[in-house]
Amino acid sequence: MTQVTNPTPHSPGRPELRANGLFNRVSQWPRAVRRTLILIGSIIAALLLISIISAPLDLYTQCLFAALCFCSALFIKRLPGRLPILALIVMSLVASLRYMYWRLTDTLGFEGWLDIMFGYGLVLAEIYALVVLIFGYVQTAWPLRRQPVLLTGDPSDWPTVDVFIPTYNEALSIVKLSIFAAQAMDWPKEKLRIHVLDDGRRDEFRRFCQAIGVNYIVRDNNHHAKAGNLNAALKVTDGEYIAMFDADHVPTRSFLQIGMGWFLKDPKLAMLQTPHFFFSPDPFEKNLNTFRAVPNEGELFYGLVQDGNDLWNATFFCGSCAILRRKPLEEVGGVAVETVTEDAHTALKLNRAGYNTAYLAIPQAAGLATESLSRHISQRIRWARGMAQIFRLDNPLFGKGLNLGQRVCYANAMLHFFYGLPRLTFLTAPLAYLIFGAEIFHASALMITAYVLPHLFHSNLTNSCIQGRFRHSFWNEVYETVLAWYIMPPVLMALVNPKFGGFNVTDKGGIIDKDFFDWKLARPYIVLLLMNLTGLGFGIHQLIWGAPDTAVTVLINTAWTLYNLIITSAAVAVASETRQVRAEPRVRAELPVKVELEDGTEVYGTTQDFSQRGLGLRLPPGTTVKPGERMRVSLFRNARTSQFDTTVVFSKGQDLGALFDPLTLRQQSELVRMTFSRADTWATSWGSGKLDTPLSALREVSTIGLIGMGALVKATALQARHSLTGTPAQTKSLESSMDKS
Repeated sequence: MTQVTNPTPHSPGRPELRANGLFNRVSQWPRAVRRTLILIGSIIAALLLISIISAPLDLYTQCLFAALCFCSALFIKRLPGRLPILALIVMSLVASLRYMYWRLTDTLGFEGWLDIMFGYGLVLAEIYALVVLIFGYVQTAWPLRRQPVLLTGDPSDWPTVDVFIPTYNEALSIVKLSIFAAQAMDWPKEKLRIHVLDDGRRDEFRRFCQAIGVNYIVRDNNHHAKAGNLNAALKVTDGEYIAMFDADHVPTRSFLQIGMGWFLKDPKLAMLQTPHFFFSPDPFEKNLNTFRAVPNEGELFYGLVQDGNDLWNATFFCGSCAILRRKPLEEVGGVAVETVTEDAHTALKLNRAGYNTAYLAIPQAAGLATESLSRHISQRIRWARGMAQIFRLDNPLFGKGLNLGQRVCYANAMLHFFYGLPRLTFLTAPLAYLIFGAEIFHASALMITAYVLPHLFHSNLTNSCIQGRFRHSFWNEVYETVLAWYIMPPVLMALVNPKFGGFNVTDKGGIIDKDFFDWKLARPYIVLLLMNLTGLGFGIHQLIWGAPDTAVTVLINTAWTLYNLIITSAAVAVASETRQVRAEPRVRAELPVKVELEDGTEVYGTTQDFSQRGLGLRLPPGTTVKPGERMRVSLFRNARTSQFDTTVVFSKGQDLGALFDPLTLRQQSELVRMTFSRADTWATSWGSGKLDTPLSALREVSTIGLIGMGALVKATALQARHSLTGTPAQTKSLESSMDKS
């Protein structure tokens, strides 16, 4: 078996070791004694928390209390282990709950209808944010960090695995990479069956599958989209286990050996999920040039949230890169078809039926991210609609079969996609005062500051400590701002009519041949940007010429507006699509190679990147290779060597680029085995970026905001020039998947 190191190590601190020792001793006491102690401790803790939250303090006492708590938090965050994280969470909850208690009891004396509308709207948004914050802490406070279970026994006794690769409109060049990688997985060949589930019913795919010896499955309809495709395959296959991969996901050789051990250890385990890792940048990373520098939108979920869910036996099935046991899946009726997020709903059904789900935070497959912002938004619309459908049709807070932790994890996942309206509320709330004069806080400015700032500081500090490897501060606001306007209508519609809307397939593997500014998608961000610019202007005017007794209040709202301006301008920057001419992105990796030149000279070097079509190489100093020259490249995997004939297309010093000669099917398979299928290909870069520091993150987002302002000005000038000259503006021919959703 290939050795893979868990990329999420944990080193417990001394207090944690002592606490673990105490817990072990207490666990040996009689059950009745333990339950009594837990009950008494919970009552005392609840009473203490209530007294702290509701204690009335004047301005100076509140400021002193907040300062002491925050200084303590800054000290605690430097301590190793998980117990300091729990302490930070408790302090954050105290600050947030104190704020909310004060907010609900001392600041709601609204009078006019304008104050009532804006004031209560903001309060509801704050309550939503607090609930999500608390649920998030429950999810992520203690990630399980499950380790692989090594397989034992004779491989001939290992179970049979069906590999499902559903496809609809993906190009064969994309899907065949997944097929070759699935064939390369280290598992007894007589017990590994690869099935391509083609809802596109394409002869090209059928012929390819016949040529390489994998099963090709079609059905006579497309009912229930991907879920229906998978269920149809379940009826004509019989493997004990099913491994599922999206058409663009490429598994490593070790995928099954890393994951299957837990099924043999736990007979109640129905599903094991591994991370979705992407070897191409998503629109945020591509348009903002943050690929591998700033964690992307999904890394928090796969890097931390799923690990936290695993503690509560509430791991979500994510549709790909997962293994399922056939019997429980068939017992719950197969893959769920009632909602468009069939994967998460299936996991919920499995948990309700009493089965376990698990998560292994080791990337064992990788795929293509969405190329354009329109496709990315379309995908998120489907996710949001589906989670709202589950919330309405099969609400995890109610019904049988779930424990409290599972209900919280599932509920938080669904509540997360309701952020559209609250996010828009936070982005416009200070404008209510600056432009319309609405009193959304019925309290003095200094008291507001004394309660709000501790809540904000503690929550940001705590989340930075918990999420620092997989989410940088303030970036979540950018992600939500980009998506808020678009996911709000489908979420609200799904609550009213959960059967509204269908399944939309997310296209992958396209190209963007020119830089362009997506005016259509950017309209909401531009409106928000202009509104906040107007509010900032009103705020500056009032600070200079307004009444002195309102200066502090105006200053607070102006600062809030300035922050919103940074976030909205960063959102505008995302709409500036950058050129992408490679349909097959290159994967950065340093692999040893041997190069045989035309004159017979052999040199050893390393790859810089690779794709299905070519290699980027670095050769030793002094090696001269000109464009157009031919050379033979040897790649190595353990004791195995594969050779590929190439032509040099680029050469600069030690660096050169080479394209493969036309490859046979066998050579294509060998290339995948030597590159994409390597066990360490994805795990080495998992969570390897720099840790979050809030101030640095704020500078990054602010810089992106300035870039967004510049992009908007440039696009506006270009549009105006084209209008004046009567020539059409350069637009992108890429079909917007937004129109399909």
